[in-house]
Amino acid sequence: MVTTWVFADFCPVKRAPKVLQEIRDMKSKRQSQVGELIRRAFSTVLQAEGPYIYGHDKLVTITSVDVTPDFAIAKVYLSIFNADDKDEVMGLMQQSTSMLRSKLAQRISKKVRRLPDLHFFLDETVDEMYRVNQLLDGLKKKEE
Repeated sequence: MVTTWVFADFCPVKRAPKVLQEIRDMKSKRQSQVGELIRRAFSTVLQAEGPYIYGHDKLVTITSVDVTPDFAIAKVYLSIFNADDKDEVMGLMQQSTSMLRSKLAQRISKKVRRLPDLHFFLDETVDEMYRVNQLLDGLKKKEE
């Protein structure tokens, strides 16, 4: 009895699409570095210029920055506190994008070749966390 081996027996064909998807989802080391650089520099820009844009009573923090593989766009995720209308704050940030980008360029122009365009997104994960905590606290009170 002769056993014949087929190349497909050794090749993990079934796992290839999953591996390729993981590779596509992974950020390169340089993307992570540039994202972190932008996050740190942009947070200082917001500390200095933010009160002139959206007021002194609101707090805007940067939760993360994702950079596209071609470094053309930086997706800046913002978390907004002490604001009744978060869309208004996001609109003010969109209106002042060019000024914020120029201030950011002053800080990191020597570290990156091309400064990416800034796109702002509202990150509501902290709000969702507070909402879930309130629901859980409500359940605990009902049990007692």
